[in-house]
Amino acid sequence: MKFQIAINMERMDSSLDMRTVRDHTLDMVKLADQGGFEIVWAAEHHAMEMTIAPNPFQILTWWAGHTEKIRLGTAVAVAPYWSPIRLAGEAAMADLLSDGRLEFGIGSGAYQREFDRMRPGLKQSDAWRYMQEMLPAVKALWKGDYAHDGDFWSFPTSTSVPKPLQANIPIWVAARAPITFDYAVKNGYNIQSWPLTRPMSEAELYLSRLQEAVDNNPGKPRPKIAMMRHTAVYDRPGDRDVPMAAARVQLGQFENYFKNQGDVTNGFAKPIPLESLENRAEYDSDMLAENLMFGTPEQVVEKLKKYEALGVDSFIYYASLGLGHAEQKHSLELFCNDVMPEFS
Repeated sequence: MKFQIAINMERMDSSLDMRTVRDHTLDMVKLADQGGFEIVWAAEHHAMEMTIAPNPFQILTWWAGHTEKIRLGTAVAVAPYWSPIRLAGEAAMADLLSDGRLEFGIGSGAYQREFDRMRPGLKQSDAWRYMQEMLPAVKALWKGDYAHDGDFWSFPTSTSVPKPLQANIPIWVAARAPITFDYAVKNGYNIQSWPLTRPMSEAELYLSRLQEAVDNNPGKPRPKIAMMRHTAVYDRPGDRDVPMAAARVQLGQFENYFKNQGDVTNGFAKPIPLESLENRAEYDSDMLAENLMFGTPEQVVEKLKKYEALGVDSFIYYASLGLGHAEQKHSLELFCNDVMPEFS
């Protein structure tokens, strides 16, 4: 099993200076590069301090100038917020400036709150249609002249300028629903999945959906699947309280954005009390400790072995959970030094 990392510039409140956040994020990316991670992922989100990423390609180009081997991916570019020509050109420029290290992740988008601002009138549940129209158009533009007349975009003959350095940029789609697993298998795209805070049965469900899609598409190879979890590695079992408290604050904000509560001031969401949620069982501290990639190096290795046995090709270390910067770095160092060698 290989290892990837997702890291955001994030602020839970305004007490952190943005330059401090910027510098910490880059330090984490450099550690991941030196530690042997395969890919680092940058998100796309708008008007939320929890994930400061208005243009993932800008972030990846920044990281490219400070790293050597790690590949650089979008997790994910949100299809409905772009035009095909602009998305193709931005991605190709990032590939060129990184000397061919781009991994192109694309998805439908997560928060209705963002759709209300970036694509007013579009329901999040309908956004997959935009992704499925966008992706073939982008690939065609990378190859050369192409005209498009679709349901959501139309343009005369055009092309991507610049062209990507890679002849075939690896493509990843964010998938949870069976229809997206089927789409990925049919078209030969890799898959990113996130079981959120749910138990191992959720990861098993995604692998079963992948296998069902492979079975339903004879002759199509099985794509790679990467699985993401919030991750915190610490020295002793009793050290879990600090990352657990941080994760619960971040998850409370996530629920606010996700449920589109409207209680957001200057980009900061007021955390929803987790105990008040209908799905509050998903945020019980003991359950979180079990389901998330929390633990000592030995405990984390044991958990990861279960993902490897399921057939997960890459584990995505989700580093952004509101944890203090020193604790984040220590966790990543423990993961690089004491966990990853067990899978080499």
